[in-house]
Amino acid sequence: MTTSLRIGTRGSPLALWQANYIADRLRAVVSPRRVELVLIETHGDRDQASALSAMGGFGVFTKAIQNALLDGRADVAVHSLKDLPTIPETQLELVAVPARGPTGDAFVSTRHHTFAELPKGAVVGTSSLRRRAQVANRRPDLKLLDLRGNVDTRLRKLDEQNLDAIILAEAGLVRLGLADRITEILDSSWMLPAVGQGAIGLECRAVDDETKHIVEALRDTDTFARVTAERAMLYALGGGCLVPIGTTSNVQDGILTVRGAVLSPDGRRRVVATHTGPVQTPLAVGQELAGMLLAEGAAELLKSEPQS
Repeated sequence: MTTSLRIGTRGSPLALWQANYIADRLRAVVSPRRVELVLIETHGDRDQASALSAMGGFGVFTKAIQNALLDGRADVAVHSLKDLPTIPETQLELVAVPARGPTGDAFVSTRHHTFAELPKGAVVGTSSLRRRAQVANRRPDLKLLDLRGNVDTRLRKLDEQNLDAIILAEAGLVRLGLADRITEILDSSWMLPAVGQGAIGLECRAVDDETKHIVEALRDTDTFARVTAERAMLYALGGGCLVPIGTTSNVQDGILTVRGAVLSPDGRRRVVATHTGPVQTPLAVGQELAGMLLAEGAAELLKSEPQS
């Protein structure tokens, strides 16, 4: 085939890093065929002021890229997997997830060496309901500020808005060469990452067998099992960006272990469970973990309204 393989991506610095990383790997697969980027502006990119919860949460960074796949402007969509809704788009397929990057949440501060050292009433910025709820659960004495924008913008606001700290995804800082800004990686025993955090999802049209075959070469088996289980848990819980849900996972000796947490938006209530199973059955592991969480009381928390 002589036509270019077109990759749909957002235009933010982090999205471009991810898209170029994928493009370089795909060039090795399809050479001498060209691989090119198609930049797409999403709803989340256009509206940098509103809280994500006020924007509906689902697909604000991914729907426009999916539309580009559906109308033929792109052949492969590159997503930060944590942004991709678990409700499937019937004409599209999540084909591959390369080896996962760092999954942690990074505490960034120019004033304090650790999260534990934050004084009472310290102001912490983050755009994530999941992070806000877990911080509030851990330290209800802190003041939380909604913080939107790309990574560089949020780092700038740390200084301009006189904040004590901000919390960002570790993967984004590492990928942008900003790991030196990380003060501390928060303990995942209480700050559970988002579903799919640190992973890049590659989506194709379900009927495009040729492109799917190409993209499958980038699939990391263990990572794909982990994120499949995490997303199955989230889907079974009926949650998304509007509910504080966190997860960790790992694969060892053929066994997949997934831990999930559901919190009330104010962080006062928290339900946690862990489940294991064969790595070959990630859907079942995730669904069964969701059942455990619901049995422990998560159903009531999932009905909670997010706080503005």
